[in-house]
Amino acid sequence: MAFESLAPLLNRLPAVKRPEGHVHFKKKLGWTLAILVLYFALANIPLFGLDKSSIDLFELYRAFFAGASGSLMVLGIGPIVTASIVLQLLVGANVIKMDLSDPHQQAIFQGLQKLLVFIMVAVEALPQILGGYMRPDAGLAAQLGVSVSFMTLLLFIQIFIGGVLILYMDEVVSKWGIGSGVGLFIIAGVSQQIVTGIFNWKLDETGFPIGLIPKWIYIASPSSNIGLDYILSGQGMLFLLVQGGILALISTIIIYLMVVYVESTRIEIPLAHAAVRGARGRFPVKLIYASVLPMILVRALQANIQLLGLILSSRGITVLGEYKEATPVNGLMYYLAPINSPNDWIPSLVSSRFTSLGMPEPPVWQIGLHVLVDAAMLIFGGIVFALFWIETTGMGAKSVAEKIQKSGMQIPGYRRSSGTLERVMQRYIPKVTVIGGAFIGVLTLIASLLGTLGGAGGTGLLLTVSIMYRLYEDIASQQMMEMHPMMRSFFGKE
Repeated sequence: MAFESLAPLLNRLPAVKRPEGHVHFKKKLGWTLAILVLYFALANIPLFGLDKSSIDLFELYRAFFAGASGSLMVLGIGPIVTASIVLQLLVGANVIKMDLSDPHQQAIFQGLQKLLVFIMVAVEALPQILGGYMRPDAGLAAQLGVSVSFMTLLLFIQIFIGGVLILYMDEVVSKWGIGSGVGLFIIAGVSQQIVTGIFNWKLDETGFPIGLIPKWIYIASPSSNIGLDYILSGQGMLFLLVQGGILALISTIIIYLMVVYVESTRIEIPLAHAAVRGARGRFPVKLIYASVLPMILVRALQANIQLLGLILSSRGITVLGEYKEATPVNGLMYYLAPINSPNDWIPSLVSSRFTSLGMPEPPVWQIGLHVLVDAAMLIFGGIVFALFWIETTGMGAKSVAEKIQKSGMQIPGYRRSSGTLERVMQRYIPKVTVIGGAFIGVLTLIASLLGTLGGAGGTGLLLTVSIMYRLYEDIASQQMMEMHPMMRSFFGKE
């Protein structure tokens, strides 16, 4: 294997040491909370020397990139997700031939992914800095007596440090905490957006408060000059649904309830202990078996495509499409742009947005095609990345069968062998993964079309609810293992 020669280099990469033996639940909880506090602290440390006129290229993707504009966490989990996409696509297309069921090759895969994260931090930071989107503060440079080039280098160093920090923070949570750092940071970022979207009293460009509750109070007050006749008109109803936040509120509640319901939908395969009579259990194969994390990969792929198109457009190369204020307005990039809210597909709202950008409004068929392309990317991308995800994370039929075999469990009525277990798991896991990947793609599309509170986006809200539900289940299993230490061998924790 060609990558075997890289093993010595990959082994020398800095890594968080794995715990030796069992880590107590309270200690895991302590590490998780500590990393969460550190994340919020770093997200509120502004980049030194950044000009206020800088443009955030990933503003629309903040919900699932878990970053903060203009701070050390400006890249968020973007480099981690992008590295995962690149490697999964290369392995899936057999460009890189790896057997991810082999622990040694899986370790090499994880090492390659970490190495690629370092590269992606630079790849995602440099185009934004050198392309003039993240600008150094020339006035501050003059005050300090340094060149603008030095300030540019200083910005890159800060962003690189932030990208590396979030990588190792994720590793600390994965090895010493509960759940994953990526999921934890997404929950933190989206929850903050939702709370802001409910209570923020600041005014937006239209003169209305940003928060849902202050907005309703303002609309109901006489000072808003919004009469009952206007509210009862078609235009007024659309205003209340979209700008008034009613559609976003309904969408948020529906998605929350749907995800909780779907997460509890599962096929349970009965298990019995081979040596202990009466010891029985069940292996749950959830409808969303691969979780909703593959949706991050789909949206991150779209984000990187948009970044490429924006850079080309800024250089005068408009063969893929033109951009106005970081928004694609025509060409292939318009169709590949993700749907984020009703403003992206309701014709009257799309028309007003394009008019404000000084561009002719697109015809209805183009808007419809845009929605269809996004739907196809979410559904088919969800299936593909879900299948890749279960193989790279040890959730495939073969890996699960080996874990059950090592735990001493077996399926009643079947021979106790890894091959038999694998054949049974093969009947369920791949099929449920495909159905779950497609279903979560449809759910993400619906949430994106309707919009959500705080502008978190359908993907961000979907991820947050699902990750929180899984985190709750993970905490419950951790507590169960504290009470019943014998369960650790089944979960592979010891």
